[in-house]
Amino acid sequence: MIAALTDAVDSLLGRGKYSSSVPVMDGPLQPNQALEEAEVWVAAPAIDNLVAQGDALYFSSGQRLCRRDADGRCEEMALYEQGITCIAGDSDSAFAVGLDGRGVVIVGGRHGGREIATVGAAAFICPTAALFTDENTLIVASGSASLPCAQWKRDLMSLGASGSIWKIDLRTGSQQLMMSGLAFPYGLATTGERDLLVSEAWRHRVRRIGQLPATAVGPALDDLPGYPSRLLPAAQGGYWLTVFAPRNQLSEFVLQERSYCEQMMARIDCAYWPAPALFSRKSFKEVLQYGSVKRMGMQKPWAPTWSYGLVVLLGPDLQPVASWHSRADGARHGITSVAIYRGRTIVSSKGAGEALVLDMSRVPGDSAR
Repeated sequence: MIAALTDAVDSLLGRGKYSSSVPVMDGPLQPNQALEEAEVWVAAPAIDNLVAQGDALYFSSGQRLCRRDADGRCEEMALYEQGITCIAGDSDSAFAVGLDGRGVVIVGGRHGGREIATVGAAAFICPTAALFTDENTLIVASGSASLPCAQWKRDLMSLGASGSIWKIDLRTGSQQLMMSGLAFPYGLATTGERDLLVSEAWRHRVRRIGQLPATAVGPALDDLPGYPSRLLPAAQGGYWLTVFAPRNQLSEFVLQERSYCEQMMARIDCAYWPAPALFSRKSFKEVLQYGSVKRMGMQKPWAPTWSYGLVVLLGPDLQPVASWHSRADGARHGITSVAIYRGRTIVSSKGAGEALVLDMSRVPGDSAR
């Protein structure tokens, strides 16, 4: 009763989940131009899903699985009919490759050729993340039960919350549901205590699932100023967190106007919705915000924007320590994955089609992290 009354008051006053306010970027999240100044490691259209394995860095480029070796040579390893949505590697040189609308296939290793086409009783159409906990166990995230990854904007604007996490035994094929009802889980990582961290994009947070294989849940990092994607343990404790798009007051407001959203999704191309994007400013048809229109021939870096570039270093307590940005006037937006390769931290800007080397001198008190 009290909860229902509180919800009604929040709805009337625009508080809590009914608020369209967006957290400011301050403190360790203070905007900078670090991503704009970063060295380009490799360029490829829609580069994503960086995975360091042995002496090579693997990545996806649309439907292609690619490899870059230590000498800088790039080669295509495989070409799929579907877009690659996630990649995970294990210690046995095996890969789990997520394919949009199809599920996950295992490439190489003792389970090479196995395909995970269903989770539970449903088709696995939206694999967003995968993680090997050992050579026989794979944890996968299903971003949506009804929409493929390519339609992530529709899932967001529909207030989608049908995502789930599954633990797969690759020897037997048995599956265990770890959590359901998630709003687009996009990244997975394990902690030193073998807890599982999950980035839940549409709820702007990182969640903690208790001691594997238990499913006790606790908050880890809430109310982020953007939509989080991949997670990766950092070399000396803590975690890397990529943020693929910023939150925006207009899109937060539109999400509350359900009739408007339904008509918009039925009538307008998703490229022109007032919604987050991997890169914006591509077309005059995009929704204009007065604060971001060019003045005196330049785009203001602090202007409202649909796309942004952001990667955050979290401490062991999961609180932000440092961050690297590409602001509204930048080009390196849509940061979706991160890898540690030969001692260097590499992030993928899917919006720009570039993998970038982070300047670690920006980490306070620890340039070698």
